Amino acid sequence: MRLSRFAALTSACSVTAALTLTGASAAASAQLPVAGGYVALGDSYSAGVGAGSYDSGSGSCKRSTKSYPALWAAAHTPATFSFTACSGARTGDVLSGQLGPLNSATSLVSITIGGNDAGFADTMTTCALQGESACLARIAQARTYIENTLPGKLDTVYTAIANKAPAARVVALGYPHFYKLNGVCSAGLSEKSRAAVNAAADDINGVIAKRAADHGFRFADVNPTFAGHELCSGSPWLHSVTYPVDESYHPTAAGQSGGYLPVFGSAA
Repeated sequence: MRLSRFAALTSACSVTAALTLTGASAAASAQLPVAGGYVALGDSYSAGVGAGSYDSGSGSCKRSTKSYPALWAAAHTPATFSFTACSGARTGDVLSGQLGPLNSATSLVSITIGGNDAGFADTMTTCALQGESACLARIAQARTYIENTLPGKLDTVYTAIANKAPAARVVALGYPHFYKLNGVCSAGLSEKSRAAVNAAADDINGVIAKRAADHGFRFADVNPTFAGHELCSGSPWLHSVTYPVDESYHPTAAGQSGGYLPVFGSAA
């Protein structure tokens, strides 16, 4: 990264972090230009599924103007903003269809990926419909995949990003715990199933963090900002089973702005 670009990006991010720490809202943060371009990659958690206000041009990718990438870009006016994250995306989809905007002038990249590779949707469907025993078995299967197969999948994606955008700061964001344990929910998954779901999230976050660090990327943990806003907390920033069904277990608009945006802003 050239020094002029690095200085501009560092200055913008330092001010953003300072404003966050002093309690300033994203809407009130300085409109700081970011040298180079910003590219937002990944799955539904980056696209903003569950937040509403979808760009009709994004079709089934369901990219939301209330997603953390769109909110960050609106507040910081990067030289260019390319939003290719897509609902349902797996690592292979990022490789085959999302990396086009990356180039030597890209300064910043964000990505959430891995949840769909590990069977996120099928796991939660099993847990919601088939009871504790089937739920725990499906989670165990997902955790085996996360441990044994996902690291290589992430390595391939992260290497491709680094090769196409060698000057960029890359932020790999994690996934929140879905449940507050011993919370206020009186129905739904058993407490044992909820704990297992959270443990699987810890597994995938651990793999993402390790693979990101080995590639020189930043890992952004959203669990601190989502704490107290999980399902069964009484003030959730995540949808439970809902309609449209693809928005189930995804962040609400508040989860994007209050859970993901400040963590990404600090890491960026």
